[in-house]
Amino acid sequence: MPMSSAYCLIGHPLGHSLSPFIHKRLFELSGRDASYRLQDIAPESFERDIPALLRQIGGCNVTIPYKQKILPFLDRIEGKAALYQTVNTVAVTESGTVGYNTDADGFLCALREAAIPLEGRVLILGAGGAGTVLAFEAALAGCRIVSYDPFAPEASVRLCNRLREAVPHVECEAVTVLPDGAFDLLINASPVGMYPHTDACPLPDDRLAQCAAVFDVIYNPRQTQLLQKAAANGAKTAGGMAMLVWQAAIAHKLWFGADFQPADIAALIDDCYAELASF
Repeated sequence: MPMSSAYCLIGHPLGHSLSPFIHKRLFELSGRDASYRLQDIAPESFERDIPALLRQIGGCNVTIPYKQKILPFLDRIEGKAALYQTVNTVAVTESGTVGYNTDADGFLCALREAAIPLEGRVLILGAGGAGTVLAFEAALAGCRIVSYDPFAPEASVRLCNRLREAVPHVECEAVTVLPDGAFDLLINASPVGMYPHTDACPLPDDRLAQCAAVFDVIYNPRQTQLLQKAAANGAKTAGGMAMLVWQAAIAHKLWFGADFQPADIAALIDDCYAELASF
């Protein structure tokens, strides 16, 4: 069991965040008396402050720029965090601090609830942190992956090399020009279309028309141009808020063994959009 009832989000800079709202609701749903706060740690003080903080809390979530920097301060890492070498959730237990990664499981839950299969030919836009995690999930599911990052093409090459080393027999191609042909799933792991630049769309209309399903990691706005156009084409769609809420719910399972009903999570996702509008 956790050593403390205090939890937090570690990152820098944090600014406005939905995490306290989400976790407060999850605590209420599971009937737990616990607190959740934002813990903005400046990079120059991270190595000094993080050991003491980990002794004072029951667990935390970790966001940029500390998902890898926190690794040396943990007693062990488990599950997919060991594969990705990135941690977004830490549990503080009697046997030590344990790092996990719930981003990928949040993604899988979001796809499941939207009835989007993770199979076939998958185009992933963006090869940064989110793109890497979701690409690994696609590779583990046996998908044929095309990685495209017009802002950092070398990152797509590095990503495909990592996938080939970690996942036997994976099919992964890094491209500098959008390829022809149909895709079973398009994953947008780039910031294109995110607030305030909501008029942008990361894929031309003619290429988007060839995608059977679309997942966009962006959650602000609720319906990006990408999702609106994909839905108009008849494609199945899912947005990033579902992934954000589900990954938080999975963190509670790791901290307490908590389980949540899909209907409760769906209601929380809707409430998160309302809360986002108040920022």
